[in-house]
Amino acid sequence: MTLEPTTEVRLHRAARIEDAAHIAFERRLKKRGWEPTIVAFPGYGLAGKDGPGWVRVLGRVLLARPDNGKPRKRAKKVRGWRSFATLSVMDAPVVVEVNGVRHEASADRSGFIDVTCPSDLPAGLCAVRIGCEGAEPVDAPVHIVDPAVTFGILSDIDDTVMVTSLPRPLRAGWNTFILDEFARASVPGMSVLYERLTNAHPGAPVIYLSTGSWNVAPTLTRFMSRHLYPAGPLLLTDWGPTKDSWFRSGRAHKLATLNRLATEFPDIRWLLIGDDGQHDPAIYAEFATSHPANVAAIAIRRLSPTQSVLAGVLPSLSELPQASGPADRRLLSAPDGAGLAGLMREAGLL
Repeated sequence: MTLEPTTEVRLHRAARIEDAAHIAFERRLKKRGWEPTIVAFPGYGLAGKDGPGWVRVLGRVLLARPDNGKPRKRAKKVRGWRSFATLSVMDAPVVVEVNGVRHEASADRSGFIDVTCPSDLPAGLCAVRIGCEGAEPVDAPVHIVDPAVTFGILSDIDDTVMVTSLPRPLRAGWNTFILDEFARASVPGMSVLYERLTNAHPGAPVIYLSTGSWNVAPTLTRFMSRHLYPAGPLLLTDWGPTKDSWFRSGRAHKLATLNRLATEFPDIRWLLIGDDGQHDPAIYAEFATSHPANVAAIAIRRLSPTQSVLAGVLPSLSELPQASGPADRRLLSAPDGAGLAGLMREAGLL
C-alpha cells in the first residue's frame, strides 16, 4: 500500500514577511530581558447537564518590558496606538487549568490562546488559570451558562454600543489610533437597554462580536465598565495577515462566530443587536435564514444621516426579515437604546 504525500499549506507572502519580522524582533527583545506575560480575555462555557460541560478559554501571550522593581507611571491619556505597540510570542506552549485539571495547549502564530476544554465548573461567573513558561500565571474569567437558559444577547460594538464610525478608513484610523480612549462616546440608551435585558432574562449570556482587533480588547473592556454595560466575552479578530490572504474578512469572522455559537448553544435563541452602518443587517439576515430556531429577534440601531455619511454607507434594511413575520424573526429598528427598548417591550422581550 502506498501512502499519498501530505501537502503542506504554504503561508501567504504577507504572513511570511510578518513572521520573519516578528521572529527578529522577538529575539532582539528577549536579549534585552523582555519576558513573556499573559493577557487573559473573558471566556464562556456551558455547564454539564447529564455529564461534563465545556469551557472556551481565551487569552494572548505577549512580551513585556522588565519592570526592574520600578513602579511605572500611568499615562493620563491612553491613545489608541498604544494598544498596538505590542509583540506577541509565537506558538507559545501554555497550560490551562480548569478546576484543578491541567490541559496543555499552544498559542497560535500571533500569540493568541483559544482552546476549548472539558469542564465541571458550575453555572455562573468562574475562573480558570492560564500558565506559560517564564510568565506569571493569570486567572481568566469565564461565564458558564446554565443548560436551562434558552435566551442570549449577542451585540456588535462599533456604532452599536460605542460611537466609532469605523467603516470610513480615515475616521477609523483617527478613532482607533489617535483618539484618547476616555473621549469615546457611548450610544445613547444602549447600556440601560442591556441592563434591562439582563434583568429580564437572568443567566442569559451576553457576547460582544466585532471585527475590531484583539489589541483593543483591554480598552473595550474598560469602556464597557465605565459605561455600565454588562460584562461578557469579546470575540474580536487579529488584524494581521492570514495564512492565505493579506487581510481577514470581517463578514466571514462574524458569520463563522454566529454559526459556532449556534452549534455550542443549540437551545439558545439569540437577540442579535447591531447597526446599519456596516454589514450587520445582511449578516444577521443570513444567519436567521440558516438558523431560524436560534434567533429570537434582530435589533438594528439606525444611524442618523450624518453618521451614515461618516460611516461611508447608505443604509438599507431590505435584506432583513420583515416585522410582520413570525415573532421569532421579528425585526426591530430604532435610532437609539430607548427606541429599541420600546419595541422590545411590545415584542415581549422586556
